[in-house]
Amino acid sequence: MSQKSELLKGEETKNFSEFSQLADFSLMNSLNADPDSKKDGNDHRARSVYSGHYVPVTPTPIPEPIYVSHSKTLFKELGLSSDLIKDKSFCRFFSGDIEVAEHPMRPFGWATGYALSIYGTEYTQQCPFGTGNGYGDGRAISVFEGLFNGKRMEMQLKGGGPTPYCRGADGRAVLRSSVREFLAQELMHALGIPTSRSLTLYVSGTEIVRRPWYTEGSRYFEPDIMVNNHAAITTRVAPSFLRVGQLELFARRVRSNSHDDAFNELKIIVQHLIDRNYRDDIDPSHSFNEKVIRLANLYRGRLISLVTNWMRVGYCQGNFNSDNCAAGGFTLDYGPFGFCELFDPRFQPWTGGGEHFSFFNQPFAAEINFKMFCSSLLPLLLENKEDIEKLEKIKNDFSKFMSKEMQLMWAKKLGLEKYDETLTNELFNLMVNSKADFSIFFRKLSHIPDNISFLKDSFYLPSTEELDKKWFIWLKKWQDCIKKKGDFKEISKSMKQVNPKFTWREWMIVPAYQEAEDGNYSKIKELQTIFKSPYEEQSLDIEQKYNRLRPREFFNKGGVSHYSCSS
Repeated sequence: MSQKSELLKGEETKNFSEFSQLADFSLMNSLNADPDSKKDGNDHRARSVYSGHYVPVTPTPIPEPIYVSHSKTLFKELGLSSDLIKDKSFCRFFSGDIEVAEHPMRPFGWATGYALSIYGTEYTQQCPFGTGNGYGDGRAISVFEGLFNGKRMEMQLKGGGPTPYCRGADGRAVLRSSVREFLAQELMHALGIPTSRSLTLYVSGTEIVRRPWYTEGSRYFEPDIMVNNHAAITTRVAPSFLRVGQLELFARRVRSNSHDDAFNELKIIVQHLIDRNYRDDIDPSHSFNEKVIRLANLYRGRLISLVTNWMRVGYCQGNFNSDNCAAGGFTLDYGPFGFCELFDPRFQPWTGGGEHFSFFNQPFAAEINFKMFCSSLLPLLLENKEDIEKLEKIKNDFSKFMSKEMQLMWAKKLGLEKYDETLTNELFNLMVNSKADFSIFFRKLSHIPDNISFLKDSFYLPSTEELDKKWFIWLKKWQDCIKKKGDFKEISKSMKQVNPKFTWREWMIVPAYQEAEDGNYSKIKELQTIFKSPYEEQSLDIEQKYNRLRPREFFNKGGVSHYSCSS
């Protein structure tokens, strides 16, 4: 029996040689490489890519890599031993040195192109050539795809150096953004929300890159200085990294008849999406058109569920373009994201995001991305009127199903048997007027208090007598509703399972990445531990440290209350 077969039995993978045996490159085996690409992957200068699904490219290793952390949870899920962290080849590989790759691994990774749509409007000017043929993975390089305990996973280096899609930048990620992405993926998974995952985080001991950022105490909206940062590489993991924007790219080429194989390339990548992310839900014996219709229906459900859960925990994607929208239905690209603290339906942490990507607008942004997804599938139906009508209905029913899921979610957060629009909207108004903290308020409400005093610890401003009266009336109406459902103890328990106790607070992440710049990673590891159990009660020390209102000095502070996407 082969070494690979032995590993598939569930034994832990203990060294890099064993790890290499898990390799299984379905993307490179089934999709087309750019015919103009260099076969050795030495392809690091910005250029137009006119066809093909991917470009072979070698990552650029960070010099003197230093281990920062890894996800013990993900290692366990993948059957990887933590001993791998001490393996020099493993360290070199996931800090960008692909020369250590062993057969059957490949001596290069791959980067992909995609199109850009912002709120349904197609753009090409972000491409350095103004054509859309140079936009894509500028610093994200996939280096491994394999089977782990029977599950296919792809591993991608964020900050792995320039690719042909790198628009004149250095292809690096800084430690600050790498720490944020690493921790955010850990938290999102623990919250029970589909997401790309964190594998490892390495920082360079010597490579420094400059980025725009904020002076200490800055109240500027945009960054006001250039700062030095250590270069870092975080490895993110997902069943695939196919995006809505990728399908759009190939659909645009079909529409413009850009080359003879454009239609076939669109069909191949859609089939690959089905194979990678929907294999268990789409019957392989069905016709291709039937698969496309089923794909649209399944993706609609996944996307609606995903965004509904974002809203449930206060997450705001910040830049929910179609190229930041995973076609597998999970959270992708933790760049300008944030979690709502002071409740504001218009919360938007990214200075470049605008209100269209704000907290409460995310369902609408998702619907527009879904429309772009359906538009990309449309050419494949070959003008079959019946199938086109089916796809059109799936697309047009998005808002109806989204509304239904959102109502169910708000009902669960409030412990209600069914959604009450008046009660919920009254609550939103009271939360806004009381300057309530989103997560702290809902967690306190989960205790089913019978007076306003218990909730006041979640308010950023002292309550007034007039507000107290309104709260008293609302609490009475709310409790009358939940009495119909049954036992308060059971309702409280259910509410605590959807309203997390611990959440992302940007002001407590900042010290973690600041201290990491000086080689102190203790706060990163402490946050990893806390984020593993966001719904659970934790120690009094952790409670006092991490479950509290944002300190006044962090309001309107650049890099904390708002930040640019300079990572």
